Amino acid sequence: MSDLMTLMEVGGPVAALGGGAAYLRARHPAAYWCTLGLPVSAAKLLGSYGSTMDACGLTVQPSRLRALLVQATTRREVRPVPPRRGIIRPTATGMRLRLRLAPGQEPADVAASAERLRHAWGVHAVYVTVVKPGVVELRLVGFDVLRKVRMPRKTGGGFLRVPVALREDATAFVRDYRAIPHQLTLGATLSGKSMFLRHLVAGLAPQPVALVGIDCKRGVELAPFAPRLSALATDPEQAAELLPVLVSLMENRYDLIKARQGIAPGTPDEEITSDIWGLPETERPVPVVLLVDEVAELFLVATKKDEERRDEMVTQLIRLAQLGRAAGIYLEVCGQQFGAELGKGATMLRAQLTGRVCHRVNDEASAKMALGDIAPEAVGAACAIAPEMPGLAVVGDTSGGWSRIRTPYLSLGDAAAVCAETAHLVPDVPMLDPFRPAVPAVPVDRPVSLVKPLPVTD
Repeated sequence: MSDLMTLMEVGGPVAALGGGAAYLRARHPAAYWCTLGLPVSAAKLLGSYGSTMDACGLTVQPSRLRALLVQATTRREVRPVPPRRGIIRPTATGMRLRLRLAPGQEPADVAASAERLRHAWGVHAVYVTVVKPGVVELRLVGFDVLRKVRMPRKTGGGFLRVPVALREDATAFVRDYRAIPHQLTLGATLSGKSMFLRHLVAGLAPQPVALVGIDCKRGVELAPFAPRLSALATDPEQAAELLPVLVSLMENRYDLIKARQGIAPGTPDEEITSDIWGLPETERPVPVVLLVDEVAELFLVATKKDEERRDEMVTQLIRLAQLGRAAGIYLEVCGQQFGAELGKGATMLRAQLTGRVCHRVNDEASAKMALGDIAPEAVGAACAIAPEMPGLAVVGDTSGGWSRIRTPYLSLGDAAAVCAETAHLVPDVPMLDPFRPAVPAVPVDRPVSLVKPLPVTD
């Protein structure tokens, strides 16, 4: 009986501790990492750093001077030395560690061993970034941060920089229009594409920019943001009228740049290398962000007349993509699918869209159209996105790099409220006034009288 009581006294707390740890790991991975995962992983890293680097082939033979000193002082066998390790800096999602590479090593050697380091130190993932020549940083992520998205405190936002999602390495994915002026965002129904667009609009609304929307789904996606939009087209007919105005606006800004820089009026636009950011702040026009939702609707035609209109709209979109950056006009093209089968000009338009974001798509051709020409290995990752993970996407650019991101949840009402609160920030662009969407009046809440009115009698 005494043995049973002793077993219960010792085993009960151990079982409770183990169950609590398992519950934290499954339901609250961030809390589990901060309480148990971080100390255990840090102990593994410190205790097995040298042997792990040796097993991964990341050690080199010591210099002759060091070998002579070791033999003269300790008379031990001279062993290969690993990269010099810096201080471990814990974070809420993992650890950061800098390594000074030994002579003859390169960052690609460490990146090739990232999967081995992950298993050796018991973390979710290991990412390698170059800090400066000879120094790399290991970012160790303790758990799957994309399962439950929580944006970091420091996101790096700013003017024309909108943090819209969380990367798989626990850093914020920032949509920077100055660095990547145009972007293509693809996603099937319920894939999270609309959530991505909401974050963009909510992030740009407080900034001094003009937001222009083309939503050929009768405005169901962009109409709630009407108080903050400078122009909105809800069908192809309206888009055919709006796009020439944007092209004219771009040409007027090129004339402004020519006049300021002293360039001859007859100089072709393609030969101008300056942009509006070189103008004085008092003369600089406001940037324009063109949001195109369901771009395939602009390509679909039913009659010969529609085909002529389609060709004109596609040509104008291509001109805006080719020349709009210098004039401060940026494109955000969204759709469920985008391929060469859409018709003439689709491939040329895609070539001008530097940034690529691919959510879950219905066919491999759309994933190849988005990522195949910049990161072929990312196509498989985009096709493997499960329907149970809305908001998960693969992002890439022309540098060849790619990563997984996930957008946090933002309700349509919250995004619309941000646009309503910032309606006074709509810039004055007279050319876009005819396309300004009508904002419905907000009903005034009046007290309801419970007294039934009586007719007036003589």
